[in-house]
Amino acid sequence: MSSSETPEPPQQLYAAREPVFPRRVRGNFRALKWWIMAITLGIYYLTPWIRWDRGPNLPDQAVLVDMANRRFFFFWIEIWPHEFYFVAGLLIMAGLGLFLFTSALGRVWCGYACPQTVWTDLFILVERWIEGDRNARVRLWKSKWDLRKWRLRLSKWFVWLLIGLATGGAWIFYFMDAPTLLRDLVTLNAHPIAYTTMGILTFTTFFFGGIAREQICIYACPWPRIQAAMMDEDTITVAYREWRGEPRGKHRKGPEAEQLGDCIDCMACVNVCPMGIDIRDGQQMECITCALCIDACDEVMAKIGKPRGLIDYIALKDEAHERAGGHKKPLIKHILRPRTILYTALWAAVGVGLTVALFVRPDLQMTVHPVRNPTFVTLSDGAVRNTYEVGVRNKNGEARPFYFSLGYDSPFTVNVEGADEPMLVVDADTQGDTRLYVTAPDDSEAAHDDRTEIRIWVIDGVTGDRAYHDTVFNGRGQ
Repeated sequence: MSSSETPEPPQQLYAAREPVFPRRVRGNFRALKWWIMAITLGIYYLTPWIRWDRGPNLPDQAVLVDMANRRFFFFWIEIWPHEFYFVAGLLIMAGLGLFLFTSALGRVWCGYACPQTVWTDLFILVERWIEGDRNARVRLWKSKWDLRKWRLRLSKWFVWLLIGLATGGAWIFYFMDAPTLLRDLVTLNAHPIAYTTMGILTFTTFFFGGIAREQICIYACPWPRIQAAMMDEDTITVAYREWRGEPRGKHRKGPEAEQLGDCIDCMACVNVCPMGIDIRDGQQMECITCALCIDACDEVMAKIGKPRGLIDYIALKDEAHERAGGHKKPLIKHILRPRTILYTALWAAVGVGLTVALFVRPDLQMTVHPVRNPTFVTLSDGAVRNTYEVGVRNKNGEARPFYFSLGYDSPFTVNVEGADEPMLVVDADTQGDTRLYVTAPDDSEAAHDDRTEIRIWVIDGVTGDRAYHDTVFNGRGQ
C-alpha cells in the first residue's frame, strides 16, 4: 500500500443503537393494551393495601409474604413452609400457560402482559405526554442541548423516577405490613434492606422501561429464542399479507397503479412499532406481536378505501389458501388442535390437583423425628426409653393445648420434656416443638425387640381433632 492511500477504518462488530420513537395509534388492540396496562398496574400497586381480617393474632394484609414467620398469606389461604409445593404448582401452571398461549397466539404474553412491555408502555406514555408525539420526539433527539431540551428531559426523567420509586416501594410492601412500613420509610426508621431493595428496583425500572426498552426483549430475555419450539404452522401471529400488498407503491394514479398492491408504503406500521421493525419483512425475532401495526394499517386502509387486514393475525397454514383467493379461516380452528388441547389438559390437571390439595389438607399436623444419639436409653428399673423431636402446627388464631398418646391399650408411657403431663401448649398460628419421651417397661416385648412400629397421636385439647405419625421404637434387641 502506498503512503498516499488512506487506511480503511476498522469494521465495527456492533452497530450503534437507533432510538425508537413509536407514534401514537388508536384502535382495538391499542385499547386492549391500555386496559391490560391499567388492570395489571392497578393490581400490582394496590394489592398490598387490601385488608383481610384473620383474627386478633394474625396479619390483616390480604397478600403478604411473611418472611419472619416463614408463611405466605393470600386472602383466606395460608401457606406454610412445608407446603411449598403449592408455590411450585403455581409456577408449573404459569409455565404451561405460557406454552399454551404461545402455541395458540404466538408471543401474546410479550405483547400485552409482560412486565417489561407494561412498564415500557407507561414510560412511553409519559414521554409522549411531555415531549410530544413521534415527530416532535425525533426533532428533540436531534436538536442541540439547549434550555428547552434540558427542561423536557429532566421533567421526563423525574416522572420516570417517581414511577420507579413507586414500583420498588410497592414490591417491598408485599413483605411487611404496608401502612407500618410506609410510616417507617417516611420517618427513616425502616430496615436498611428496605431502602436498598427500593433503590435497586427504582434503578432497574427506570433503566429497563425508560432507557433499554426494546433491547431487554432482544438481548436480555431468552423467550424470543425459545418461542420457536412452541410455535408451528397453526400458530396465530401478526403477519403481513404480502400477496395482497405487493408490489407496494405510493402513486395511485396512472396506468401503472393497477399493477400495485394495497400497501402504499406509508410506513405507518413501522412508525408505531415499539421494537422499531418492519413487519413487512416477514417474521422476526424482535416482533412481540403487540398488534399496534394492525391498528395503524387498518386506519390507513380505511382512509384509502381498501379492505382491512393487510396486516393481521394469521396462521402460516392459511397462506396458500388465501393466495389462491380463499377467504380467511376462523381463528378458532387453529386454536383448538392437539397441542393446545394437551397444554390445556395439563394446565387444568395441575390446577385441579392444587385445589383439591388445598381443601383436603389437615388443620392439625405433626412431625416426628427420632433422636439417634443415643437410639435408646435403659433406665434403672430396666425400662427402655426413646426420645423424639416432635413439632405440632397450630393453624388456629388462638393458643391451644395438644395432648400426646400412643393409644389407650398401649404398654408405653409418654412424657413431654419439662411438663407434668404429656401436653404441649402451642401459640396461635405457630409451630410448637418439644421433646417427647416414650418408655417401654422391662417386661414388654418392645423393650427386648430390635424395632417396634408405633403410632404417636396428638389431640387438639379444644376441638378434639386428632393427627398421628408412624415411627419406630428401638429396644435392646435381647
